[in-house]
Amino acid sequence: MDGEALDLVCVAADLAAEIRRWLLHLRSERRLSAKTLEAYERDLRQCLRFLSEHWGGRVTLKQFAKLETTDIRAFMAMRRSDDIASRSLMRTLAGLRSFGKFLEAEGKGKLGALAAIRAPKVGKTLPKPLTVENAKRMADADMRAGEAREPWVLARDAAVMALLYGSGLRISEALGLKRRDVPAPGAGDVLVVTGKGNKTRMVPVLQNVLALIAEYVAMCPYDLTADRPIFVGARGGPLSPRIIQLAMARLRGALGLPDSATPHALRHSFATHLLGRGGDLRAIQELLGHASLSTTQIYTAVDTERLLDVYKTAHPRA
Repeated sequence: MDGEALDLVCVAADLAAEIRRWLLHLRSERRLSAKTLEAYERDLRQCLRFLSEHWGGRVTLKQFAKLETTDIRAFMAMRRSDDIASRSLMRTLAGLRSFGKFLEAEGKGKLGALAAIRAPKVGKTLPKPLTVENAKRMADADMRAGEAREPWVLARDAAVMALLYGSGLRISEALGLKRRDVPAPGAGDVLVVTGKGNKTRMVPVLQNVLALIAEYVAMCPYDLTADRPIFVGARGGPLSPRIIQLAMARLRGALGLPDSATPHALRHSFATHLLGRGGDLRAIQELLGHASLSTTQIYTAVDTERLLDVYKTAHPRA
């Protein structure tokens, strides 16, 4: 957070100093991901701007420590009026509570008002996996042969999608792999990936996926040294997730698939197809890097839903 700009706009120097200390604490001690830090910082900034207008002046540490539930509810109502989804509001409240707990631990006030606010209810949405056939097609560079793109780019996109489906990676995990992290075909069958919260885990990788990656590396016009990202953009820099999302959107159109067929759907497909073939839920949890089994259990509902669809379609009395 830009402390000087924040001081001038809506926050007094004492509160700005605590905000900087809190962010440093989250980064160095809590080891939150860069994306989570960015979201927490942005949400707190929005809250402080609201409070500055709400109270008619720059917000001091003493004022913030005396937050009341009515203040927080007014801020949340303002955010909801901007059509902010419940999941984003829940994250906003989590960030504010984190800052409040930090201040309490530092002896800078009691912020019970934040704990008293109920988190917005978030409806559970079931992931929508692709069929096995369509998941495999996503990793076929020939499906995009008619596009005016260089062959190495098509090979790169196919390798990334094969990795998302073959190992169940998040797109950020796949694009975060260095050249040294990926074994050559026949030289290994495991990847060490860095997931949420900078936690590392080992995941298996199929030899045919390694072959696709090796094919892309051989075609890539850039020097992929050991410490560089293995997947690079058209100009040789880090590959943006947006590029893979757009590539999948083009394939989606070619295959007549719904908008739910995103890169993350390949990760859902990985889990659902493993479960459908008798995979152990605990093992799938480890492969996906889920901190809680309850997160993984959503795939049991997906698989049950698929079985019910089969039953209704195939049973003569259904």
